[in-house]
Amino acid sequence: MDKEITGQEQRAGTQVQQGQAGQPPRKQPQSKQGRPGQDRSKDRRTRDLWAAAAGLVAVGTAVVLGELTASLVSPTVSPVTAVGGAVIDAVPPGVKEWVISVFGTADKLALLGGMALVIAALAALSGVLEVRRRFAGVAVIAVFGAVGLVAVLSRADLTANAIPVPVLVALVGIALLRWLIRKLETWLPDPNGAPDGATDGEPAAATVPPEPDPSETRAAAQPVPVVAPAAETSPPETAAAARAAEPPAGEVGPARRRFLLALGGTAAVAAVAGVLASTLRGAAAVVSDVRSKLAIPTAASPAPPIPAGAEIRLDGLGPLVTPNKDFYRIDTALRVPLVDPAQWTLKVTGLVEREIELDFATLLAKPLTERHVTIACVSNEVGGDLIGNAKWLGWPVRELLAMAGPKPGADMVLSRSTDGWTAGTPLEALTDSRDALLVVGMNGEPLPLEHGFPVRMIVPGLYGYVSATKWVTELKVTRYADDVAYWTPRGWSERGPIKTSSRIDVPQDGRSVTAGTVVFGGVAWDQHTGIGTVELRVNRGDWKQAELAPGISKDTWYQWKLALPLTPGRYEVQVRATDLEGVPQVEESAPVAPSGATGFHTVRVDVKS
Repeated sequence: MDKEITGQEQRAGTQVQQGQAGQPPRKQPQSKQGRPGQDRSKDRRTRDLWAAAAGLVAVGTAVVLGELTASLVSPTVSPVTAVGGAVIDAVPPGVKEWVISVFGTADKLALLGGMALVIAALAALSGVLEVRRRFAGVAVIAVFGAVGLVAVLSRADLTANAIPVPVLVALVGIALLRWLIRKLETWLPDPNGAPDGATDGEPAAATVPPEPDPSETRAAAQPVPVVAPAAETSPPETAAAARAAEPPAGEVGPARRRFLLALGGTAAVAAVAGVLASTLRGAAAVVSDVRSKLAIPTAASPAPPIPAGAEIRLDGLGPLVTPNKDFYRIDTALRVPLVDPAQWTLKVTGLVEREIELDFATLLAKPLTERHVTIACVSNEVGGDLIGNAKWLGWPVRELLAMAGPKPGADMVLSRSTDGWTAGTPLEALTDSRDALLVVGMNGEPLPLEHGFPVRMIVPGLYGYVSATKWVTELKVTRYADDVAYWTPRGWSERGPIKTSSRIDVPQDGRSVTAGTVVFGGVAWDQHTGIGTVELRVNRGDWKQAELAPGISKDTWYQWKLALPLTPGRYEVQVRATDLEGVPQVEESAPVAPSGATGFHTVRVDVKS
C-alpha cells in the first residue's frame, strides 16, 4: 500500500517538473557572450573602419573650415600653407634637390599632396584611437593643432589674425570627432564590452525571484524527487546576460541612420566650406582684375630688336623667348602672395645715407628700361629646364641705390619678399652697368601673379636664389659679414654667379631617329659674359663646331644646331660651350648644390635604318 501511494506521488512530481502551468519546457537562447572570437574580431574591424571614416571627415572638415577662416582674416597665411612653408624651410638641401629633380615645377603640388596624405592618415588614426580609448584620438588632433600653431607663428608674413586659426581647427576637429564617435558607439557598441551592470567575465546581476504562492509552498513541503533539467536548457543567469547584451529591438536601424546622416552631413559641410574658401580666395581674383586693368608704361629705353637669324626653326627646339605660361617657377611660396599695387611699397634701408620708400605709382612714373634677360635656377640640373628667357620692363636698381647712397663698407643688398624670403646680392652687381631691374612687366604685359606681381628683381649673370626676389618689398644695404640670406645657412654659397652651360634639346635622350643626316639643336648660356662657340662630339670622339645663332645680347641664351651624318647604331652625343672670353664649360660633373651643376649634357640616340 505504501509503495502504491509513493508511486503516485512520484508520477505527480514528475509531471510538475516537466511542465508547470501546462507549458512544455522552452529552449533558452544562446548568449552572444559565447559567440566565436572571430565574429567579435570582424565586428571590431567594422567598427574601426567606420571610426577611421569619422576621423577623416572630422579632421578634413576642420582643416577646410580653417582654410575658409584664413581666407577671410589672413589671406597670406593659413595652417596648411604655414606647415608647408615650415617643411620647405626645414628640409635638407639634398631632399629639396631630389624633389625638384623628380617633380620639377610641380614640387609644391607634390608637397601639398604629401601633406594631404599625412593629414588623412593621422585623421583616420585619430578616429580609430578615439573609439578604442576615449580621448586618445582627441590627443592626436590636439598635437596636430599645436604643430599648425607653431608653423603659423614661424612665418615672416604673420599677422595677428592668423594666430587663432590653427587653434580653431583643432577645437572644431575635436568637437566633430567626439560627436561622430558617440553616434558610432550608439550604433556599434564595443563587441568585447559587457552588458549593463556587469563587467567582463562576470554574469549580469541575478533578478530576485517572485514570492512563492502559498499553495506552492505546501506542495513543496511534500517529498518530491529531484529531476535533472534537459540538456539544452541554459542557466537563467546566462539567458539574462544574453538579453542584456543585445540592443533593444528597433534601435539598431535608427542608430545606424543617425550616424550615417551625421557623417554625410559633416562631409557636405566640408564640401561647401571648400567651395566658399576657394571663392573667397577671391582676393586673388581681385588682384588679378587689378593686374588685367593695369596699363604698363612704354619703356624710355626699349629692348633692342631681336637680330635676324637669332631664332632657329627646328622641330622640338623651344622658342627663343619663353612665353609667360611656360616660364619656370621655383620659389618657397606655397600660396602665391597677393599684393595690391595700391598698397605696395619698397623700402631701401641699412647702410645708406638716406632711407627711401617708393610706391607703385612713383615707380611706374620713372623712366623704365626694357631688356631681354635669361634667368636660371641654381637647382637646374645639367640639361634641365629650370631656365627661361623673357623681355623684362623695369627701373634700373642702380638708379634707386644711387638715390639712397650706399655707405663705404657695404658689399651686399639683402632683398626681402612680402612672404619673408630673402636673397643676398653683391652690391657691385646692382650698381655696375648691367641691366639689374626692378621689374613691373614681362613679355609686354604686367608681371604674372606667380612671377612676382607687382614688382620683382632681375639681375643678369646671377642665379635666381641670390638675385631674383619676387614680390619684393625691401632692399637692405648691408655686409655679407652682418646678414645672411635665406639659402645660405641651408648649404648654398653666398654668391651665385651663372656657370657656362649648354643643352641638347633635339633629339631628346633615348629617342630613335632615321639614319642619314640628323640635325641636333639646343641652347647655350653664360649671362653677362656671352657664348662664343658650341661644339658636339659623338661617342667621345673629336669635337665638331655647331652653327651658333646670333644672341639677342650677352645676357640671354643662344640657340645652336649641327647636322651630323649617322649610320644605323647607338650613339652618345655630348655638347659643350665656350664663353666669349674663351673659357670652356666645365666637364667635371657636379651636383647643383652648393653653387650650380656642372658637366656636359649627354643624350643617347638610336639610329634606325
